[in-house]
Amino acid sequence: MHHFSVWAPRRSKVTVRVGGKDYAMQGPSLRGYWTVDVEEAGHGSDYAFLLDDDQQPYPDPRSFWQPKDVHSFSRVLDHSVHNWTDEKFRPVPLPAAVIYEMHVGTFTEGGTLDSAIERLEYLCELGITHVELLPISSFEGKWSWGYDGVAPYAPDESYGGPDAVKRFVNACHAKGLGVILDVVMNHFGPAGNYTQLFGPYYTDRHHTPWGAAINLEEGGSDQVRRYFIDNALMWLREYHFDGLRLDAVHELIDRSAMHFLEQLSREVEDMSAALGRALFLIGETDLNDPRFVTPREANGYGLDAQWSDDFHHSLFTLLHHETNGYYQDFGSVEHLATALRQVFLYDGRYSRYRQHNHGREVHKISYHRFLGYIQNHDQIGNRAKGERLQHLVGMQKAKLAAAVVMTAPFLPMIFMGEEWAAATPWMYFTDFHAEELRTAVREGRKRDFQHFGWTEDVPAPDAPETFLQSKLQWGELDESLHHEMYCWYRDLIHLRRRSLPLNLGDFSRMNVQFSEEGRWIYTDRGNIRTMINFAETETDFAIEPRSDLLLSRGPAPVRTGDCVKVPPMSVAIYHWPQRPMDQEPPE
Repeated sequence: MHHFSVWAPRRSKVTVRVGGKDYAMQGPSLRGYWTVDVEEAGHGSDYAFLLDDDQQPYPDPRSFWQPKDVHSFSRVLDHSVHNWTDEKFRPVPLPAAVIYEMHVGTFTEGGTLDSAIERLEYLCELGITHVELLPISSFEGKWSWGYDGVAPYAPDESYGGPDAVKRFVNACHAKGLGVILDVVMNHFGPAGNYTQLFGPYYTDRHHTPWGAAINLEEGGSDQVRRYFIDNALMWLREYHFDGLRLDAVHELIDRSAMHFLEQLSREVEDMSAALGRALFLIGETDLNDPRFVTPREANGYGLDAQWSDDFHHSLFTLLHHETNGYYQDFGSVEHLATALRQVFLYDGRYSRYRQHNHGREVHKISYHRFLGYIQNHDQIGNRAKGERLQHLVGMQKAKLAAAVVMTAPFLPMIFMGEEWAAATPWMYFTDFHAEELRTAVREGRKRDFQHFGWTEDVPAPDAPETFLQSKLQWGELDESLHHEMYCWYRDLIHLRRRSLPLNLGDFSRMNVQFSEEGRWIYTDRGNIRTMINFAETETDFAIEPRSDLLLSRGPAPVRTGDCVKVPPMSVAIYHWPQRPMDQEPPE
């Protein structure tokens, strides 16, 4: 027997079709639910809903399994039939995390979760602690970034379906790797979304870059909020994910007394206590608002961490001169120094790009609440041709950027292939069926790049080669230049993981000095000094005579007494013996 339930408050009749037979559902309840128990249904049964007198079957908005595609019948999934072996696993705490962002379809040639399992030992040797999967919810077509998903509860079959997700998470846990899932709660994809036929999932009162906003505050919003929160809890409970990355939370427009994110963080915290394992939420937002990671007790939303684009933009514009779009707000050494010191460069100051004051200051919040990166799926894939950093600035500057990220106070995140300077691009790709939609996406993509002043040919997102050319080529690791970059990343990651000073989260223990004219920065974190030379000439840095070199790449820094000469576009990391608390580090 299986209990079917669906929220359809505006329908006068709902029927569930199972195995070619129709069963009338009882309802609607006070809150709009229809239910029926079907004796013949169970794990593996295919079903769909019929609304009013329409004989068109529609998939379940809460479908756990879409074995054919997002337009077809749903399938009953009994989560209890899977055998887990990770009962004793506990991930590395989030403040100590080194995160690896992965798109399953392009991570390996096979493009599945099972083929990704074969590379987990590699990630362990690299020093990764957490794998973050781009969205895996079902979408129309054979490939997608994942942000066009329309069945949030159902893992896409192209990656292996529900069981493959469980095998992957279980395998990661067996290797000591935590797993984070990127989830989309701010919109549905444009093809295969039938939720609005069932109830008011959208509101016309607000809009997002992808269309109408999710209904979080109007009639029916209790059930819409429940839909997305239950989805989050499902990934954590049934699939054993350790945390979720929440896409573009600034587009969750909610003026309720309890904001949606506050409700979500509270319920995830309750589930963490019930399961006896740490669970966390990471938000993506460009508002530069620390309220997202401020505890609920202090009137915040209670997320555990958030992305920090100011750090990326400040570092990127020192390596690659670019003044289009949001990059016009960045470009000086002082900008990077400020981002390193206080997280947000735009903490209430005027933004030329936005044409208004932007952001607010961060006070008494750990650096561990913010992620730092120089590459991610957006910063690569939202370029015209999906160029990675080294395509734009070369290997030496890419190595310099890696060192800045790994010695910065934020939680470091790298994008798959970054660690060996993959030669393959990572472009934007889709596979929608309707030609009208495919054309709209192609033309929209071109308009987006005109905004940035990029006029070169833009690869067609729907062309198969755009997807295939974005797949990593693992054989590159055998080539000397790529292997050298891999060793650099591995050494940086292992240095960070074994060094207490590089994991300090307290603002008071971060000293940043810089010279705009000299184009250099140094940071002191505990007894570790990182000297960063952005100049095209050799630069002198002061250092304590007792200091020892921990790590450098390229031409070795030359040491003379209390001075170190750091080569152009290079970094040198030194440490000195611990001193009593009342003594100052060298100037």
